[in-house]
Amino acid sequence: MGSREDEALARAAVTALTGQLALTPKPGLPDPRDLGARVTRRDHHTLRWSAKALTPGLTAMAAAARRTGEPTPRLRAELGAIGRCTEHSVALAGGGHRGALWALGLLVAAAALQPRAGAAEVAALAKKIAAHQDRRAPRRPSRGSSVSAKYGAAGARGEARAGFPHVRRAVDALTAARAAGATEAQARLDALLTVMSTLQDTELLYTAGPMGLRHVQAGAREVLEAGGTATRAGATALAALDADLHARAWSPRGSAGLLAGALFLDSLPVVAGGPAA
Repeated sequence: MGSREDEALARAAVTALTGQLALTPKPGLPDPRDLGARVTRRDHHTLRWSAKALTPGLTAMAAAARRTGEPTPRLRAELGAIGRCTEHSVALAGGGHRGALWALGLLVAAAALQPRAGAAEVAALAKKIAAHQDRRAPRRPSRGSSVSAKYGAAGARGEARAGFPHVRRAVDALTAARAAGATEAQARLDALLTVMSTLQDTELLYTAGPMGLRHVQAGAREVLEAGGTATRAGATALAALDADLHARAWSPRGSAGLLAGALFLDSLPVVAGGPAA
Protein backbone atom coordinates (compact mmCIF):
# COMPACT_ATOMS: atom_id res chain seq x y z
CA MET A 1 0.00 0.00 0.00
CA GLY A 2 1.07 3.57 -0.58
CA SER A 3 -0.16 7.05 0.12
CA ARG A 4 -2.96 6.75 -2.45
CA GLU A 5 -4.37 3.74 -0.61
CA ASP A 6 -4.00 5.52 2.74
CA GLU A 7 -5.97 8.48 1.40
CA ALA A 8 -8.62 6.13 -0.02
CA LEU A 9 -9.16 4.55 3.39
CA ALA A 10 -9.42 7.97 5.03
CA ARG A 11 -11.89 9.21 2.43
CA ALA A 12 -13.98 6.05 2.85
CA ALA A 13 -14.10 6.66 6.62
CA VAL A 14 -15.17 10.29 6.18
CA THR A 15 -17.76 9.22 3.61
CA ALA A 16 -19.11 6.74 6.17
CA LEU A 17 -19.33 9.52 8.75
CA THR A 18 -21.11 11.94 6.43
CA GLY A 19 -23.36 9.09 5.30
CA GLN A 20 -24.40 8.60 8.91
CA LEU A 21 -25.05 12.33 9.24
CA ALA A 22 -27.24 12.30 6.13
CA LEU A 23 -29.70 9.73 7.50
CA THR A 24 -33.15 10.87 8.59
CA PRO A 25 -35.03 10.56 10.85
CA LYS A 26 -32.34 9.72 13.43
CA PRO A 27 -33.87 9.60 16.92
CA GLY A 28 -32.28 12.26 19.13
CA LEU A 29 -29.48 12.92 16.66
CA PRO A 30 -28.70 15.77 14.22
CA ASP A 31 -29.98 15.07 10.72
CA PRO A 32 -30.85 17.00 7.53
CA ARG A 33 -34.19 18.13 8.97
CA ASP A 34 -32.21 20.45 11.25
CA LEU A 35 -31.21 22.53 8.24
CA GLY A 36 -34.72 23.91 8.17
CA ALA A 37 -34.77 24.82 11.85
CA ARG A 38 -33.16 28.14 12.73
CA VAL A 39 -32.12 27.01 16.20
CA THR A 40 -30.22 23.88 15.10
CA ARG A 41 -29.13 24.76 11.58
CA ARG A 42 -25.56 25.50 12.62
CA ASP A 43 -25.23 22.21 14.54
CA HIS A 44 -25.86 19.90 11.60
CA HIS A 45 -24.13 22.10 9.04
CA THR A 46 -21.05 22.38 11.27
CA LEU A 47 -20.93 18.63 11.87
CA ARG A 48 -20.93 17.96 8.13
CA TRP A 49 -18.24 20.58 7.57
CA SER A 50 -15.99 19.50 10.44
CA ALA A 51 -16.18 15.83 9.36
CA LYS A 52 -13.92 16.73 6.45
CA ALA A 53 -11.24 17.85 8.90
CA LEU A 54 -10.73 14.20 9.89
CA THR A 55 -9.29 13.29 6.49
CA PRO A 56 -5.61 14.29 7.05
CA GLY A 57 -5.49 12.62 10.46
CA LEU A 58 -7.09 9.40 9.27
CA THR A 59 -4.70 9.33 6.30
CA ALA A 60 -1.78 9.70 8.73
CA MET A 61 -3.14 6.86 10.87
CA ALA A 62 -3.36 4.57 7.86
CA ALA A 63 0.19 5.50 6.86
CA ALA A 64 1.46 4.85 10.40
CA ALA A 65 -0.12 1.40 10.40
CA ARG A 66 1.30 0.60 6.99
CA ARG A 67 4.81 1.60 8.11
CA THR A 68 4.60 -0.33 11.38
CA GLY A 69 3.13 -3.43 9.80
CA GLU A 70 1.68 -4.96 12.97
CA PRO A 71 -0.55 -3.97 15.95
CA THR A 72 2.23 -2.99 18.35
CA PRO A 73 2.34 -0.66 21.38
CA ARG A 74 4.35 1.72 19.22
CA LEU A 75 1.53 1.92 16.69
CA ARG A 76 -1.01 2.47 19.46
CA ALA A 77 1.04 5.39 20.81
CA GLU A 78 1.42 6.91 17.36
CA LEU A 79 -2.29 6.63 16.64
CA GLY A 80 -3.02 8.34 19.95
CA ALA A 81 -0.71 11.24 19.14
CA ILE A 82 -2.23 11.65 15.67
CA GLY A 83 -5.71 11.44 17.15
CA ARG A 84 -5.08 14.24 19.63
CA CYS A 85 -3.76 16.49 16.86
CA THR A 86 -6.78 15.60 14.72
CA GLU A 87 -9.16 16.46 17.57
CA HIS A 88 -7.58 19.93 17.66
CA SER A 89 -8.04 20.36 13.90
CA VAL A 90 -11.66 19.24 14.10
CA ALA A 91 -12.29 21.65 16.97
CA LEU A 92 -11.02 24.52 14.82
CA ALA A 93 -13.41 23.40 12.06
CA GLY A 94 -16.41 23.43 14.38
CA GLY A 95 -16.00 20.42 16.66
CA GLY A 96 -17.75 17.11 17.15
CA HIS A 97 -16.92 13.54 16.08
CA ARG A 98 -14.65 12.61 18.99
CA GLY A 99 -16.26 9.19 19.44
CA ALA A 100 -16.35 8.58 15.71
CA LEU A 101 -12.67 9.54 15.42
CA TRP A 102 -11.73 6.94 18.04
CA ALA A 103 -13.61 4.15 16.27
CA LEU A 104 -12.74 5.15 12.71
CA GLY A 105 -9.08 5.75 13.57
CA LEU A 106 -8.62 2.24 14.92
CA LEU A 107 -10.59 0.66 12.06
CA VAL A 108 -8.71 2.63 9.38
CA ALA A 109 -5.38 1.64 10.91
CA ALA A 110 -6.47 -2.00 11.08
CA ALA A 111 -7.62 -1.92 7.45
CA ALA A 112 -4.23 -0.51 6.44
CA LEU A 113 -2.46 -3.33 8.31
CA GLN A 114 -4.27 -5.99 6.32
CA PRO A 115 -5.40 -4.76 2.89
CA ARG A 116 -8.42 -6.55 1.39
CA ALA A 117 -9.41 -8.01 4.77
CA GLY A 118 -13.10 -8.34 5.52
CA ALA A 119 -15.05 -6.62 8.28
CA ALA A 120 -14.50 -9.33 10.90
CA GLU A 121 -10.74 -9.47 10.28
CA VAL A 122 -10.40 -5.69 10.45
CA ALA A 123 -12.37 -5.55 13.71
CA ALA A 124 -10.14 -8.27 15.17
CA LEU A 125 -7.01 -6.32 14.23
CA ALA A 126 -8.47 -3.13 15.72
CA LYS A 127 -9.02 -5.09 18.93
CA LYS A 128 -5.33 -6.00 19.03
CA ILE A 129 -4.31 -2.36 18.56
CA ALA A 130 -6.72 -1.14 21.25
CA ALA A 131 -5.44 -3.74 23.71
CA HIS A 132 -2.24 -1.73 24.13
CA GLN A 133 -2.18 1.19 26.54
CA ASP A 134 -1.39 4.64 25.18
CA ARG A 135 1.17 5.72 27.76
CA ARG A 136 1.32 9.24 26.34
CA ALA A 137 -2.40 9.88 26.72
CA PRO A 138 -3.43 12.65 29.16
CA ARG A 139 -4.02 11.32 32.66
CA ARG A 140 -7.09 13.47 33.34
CA PRO A 141 -10.30 11.44 33.02
CA SER A 142 -12.69 12.23 30.19
CA ARG A 143 -16.44 12.52 30.65
CA GLY A 144 -16.89 9.17 28.95
CA SER A 145 -14.34 7.39 31.16
CA SER A 146 -15.86 8.95 34.29
CA VAL A 147 -19.33 7.77 33.32
CA SER A 148 -17.95 4.31 32.45
CA ALA A 149 -16.36 4.05 35.89
CA LYS A 150 -19.51 5.26 37.65
CA TYR A 151 -21.95 2.89 35.96
CA GLY A 152 -19.68 0.02 34.90
CA ALA A 153 -20.32 0.64 31.21
CA ALA A 154 -17.80 -0.57 28.64
CA GLY A 155 -17.52 2.83 26.97
CA ALA A 156 -15.61 3.55 23.79
CA ARG A 157 -12.42 1.88 24.99
CA GLY A 158 -14.27 -1.23 26.10
CA GLU A 159 -16.06 -1.44 22.76
CA ALA A 160 -12.72 -1.31 20.92
CA ARG A 161 -11.01 -3.79 23.24
CA ALA A 162 -13.89 -6.21 22.66
CA GLY A 163 -13.40 -6.02 18.90
CA PHE A 164 -16.24 -3.57 18.18
CA PRO A 165 -19.13 -6.01 18.74
CA HIS A 166 -21.77 -3.33 18.08
CA VAL A 167 -20.07 -2.32 14.84
CA ARG A 168 -20.12 -5.94 13.71
CA ARG A 169 -23.79 -6.30 14.69
CA ALA A 170 -24.58 -3.18 12.69
CA VAL A 171 -22.83 -4.64 9.64
CA ASP A 172 -24.92 -7.81 10.02
CA ALA A 173 -28.07 -5.69 10.35
CA LEU A 174 -27.22 -3.85 7.14
CA THR A 175 -26.85 -7.14 5.28
CA ALA A 176 -30.07 -8.58 6.69
CA ALA A 177 -32.15 -5.49 5.95
CA ARG A 178 -30.89 -5.23 2.38
CA ALA A 179 -31.63 -8.91 1.82
CA ALA A 180 -35.17 -8.34 3.10
CA GLY A 181 -35.74 -5.63 0.48
CA ALA A 182 -35.18 -2.48 2.56
CA THR A 183 -33.86 0.64 0.89
CA GLU A 184 -30.29 1.66 1.72
CA ALA A 185 -31.52 4.41 4.05
CA GLN A 186 -33.87 1.97 5.82
CA ALA A 187 -31.09 -0.59 6.16
CA ARG A 188 -28.81 2.01 7.72
CA LEU A 189 -31.50 3.17 10.13
CA ASP A 190 -32.11 -0.45 11.16
CA ALA A 191 -28.37 -0.80 11.77
CA LEU A 192 -28.41 2.34 13.94
CA LEU A 193 -31.35 1.02 15.94
CA THR A 194 -29.59 -2.33 16.35
CA VAL A 195 -26.71 -0.52 18.04
CA MET A 196 -29.04 1.67 20.12
CA SER A 197 -30.99 -1.36 21.36
CA THR A 198 -28.08 -2.78 23.39
CA LEU A 199 -25.24 -0.24 23.59
CA GLN A 200 -24.42 1.18 27.02
CA ASP A 201 -24.10 4.65 25.53
CA THR A 202 -22.08 6.79 27.96
CA GLU A 203 -23.53 10.00 26.51
CA LEU A 204 -27.04 8.79 27.38
CA LEU A 205 -25.89 7.61 30.79
CA TYR A 206 -24.48 11.09 31.45
CA THR A 207 -27.59 13.00 30.36
CA ALA A 208 -30.40 10.55 31.18
CA GLY A 209 -28.99 8.06 33.69
CA PRO A 210 -29.55 4.28 33.68
CA MET A 211 -33.35 4.56 33.50
CA GLY A 212 -33.11 6.87 30.50
CA LEU A 213 -30.67 4.53 28.77
CA ARG A 214 -33.03 1.60 29.23
CA HIS A 215 -35.90 3.73 27.91
CA VAL A 216 -33.97 4.45 24.71
CA GLN A 217 -32.89 0.83 24.30
CA ALA A 218 -36.50 -0.33 24.68
CA GLY A 219 -37.68 2.22 22.10
CA ALA A 220 -35.09 1.04 19.58
CA ARG A 221 -36.08 -2.60 20.16
CA GLU A 222 -39.73 -1.70 19.63
CA VAL A 223 -38.96 -0.41 16.13
CA LEU A 224 -36.98 -3.53 15.24
CA GLU A 225 -39.58 -5.90 16.71
CA ALA A 226 -42.25 -4.13 14.63
CA GLY A 227 -40.35 -5.25 11.53
CA GLY A 228 -37.83 -2.47 11.13
CA THR A 229 -38.07 0.89 9.43
CA ALA A 230 -39.13 -0.64 6.09
CA THR A 231 -42.53 -1.62 7.56
CA ARG A 232 -45.41 0.72 8.32
CA ALA A 233 -45.50 -0.34 11.98
CA GLY A 234 -41.75 0.09 12.31
CA ALA A 235 -41.81 3.52 10.67
CA THR A 236 -44.57 4.61 13.05
CA ALA A 237 -42.57 3.39 16.05
CA LEU A 238 -39.48 5.18 14.73
CA ALA A 239 -41.39 8.45 14.40
CA ALA A 240 -42.63 8.12 17.98
CA LEU A 241 -39.12 7.38 19.30
CA ASP A 242 -37.69 10.29 17.32
CA ALA A 243 -40.24 12.75 18.74
CA ASP A 244 -39.73 11.40 22.24
CA LEU A 245 -35.92 11.72 22.25
CA HIS A 246 -35.93 15.17 20.70
CA ALA A 247 -38.48 16.34 23.28
CA ARG A 248 -36.30 14.98 26.09
CA ALA A 249 -33.07 16.28 24.48
CA TRP A 250 -31.52 12.82 24.79
CA SER A 251 -28.88 12.05 22.16
CA PRO A 252 -27.45 8.54 21.53
CA ARG A 253 -24.20 9.91 20.10
CA GLY A 254 -22.21 6.79 20.86
CA SER A 255 -24.49 4.76 18.61
CA ALA A 256 -24.05 7.26 15.77
CA GLY A 257 -20.26 6.98 15.91
CA LEU A 258 -20.40 3.18 15.84
CA LEU A 259 -22.77 3.26 12.87
CA ALA A 260 -20.12 5.30 11.03
CA GLY A 261 -17.64 2.53 11.85
CA ALA A 262 -20.04 -0.06 10.46
CA LEU A 263 -20.56 1.90 7.25
CA PHE A 264 -16.78 2.11 6.86
CA LEU A 265 -16.34 -1.65 7.29
CA ASP A 266 -19.22 -2.20 4.88
CA SER A 267 -17.33 -0.18 2.24
CA LEU A 268 -14.05 -2.07 2.54
CA PRO A 269 -14.47 -4.45 -0.42
CA VAL A 270 -14.97 -1.39 -2.65
CA VAL A 271 -12.07 0.50 -1.09
CA ALA A 272 -9.77 -2.49 -1.49
CA GLY A 273 -10.65 -2.77 -5.15
CA GLY A 274 -8.20 -0.10 -6.22
CA PRO A 275 -9.32 2.14 -9.11
CA ALA A 276 -13.00 1.35 -8.51
CA ALA A 277 -12.72 2.98 -5.10
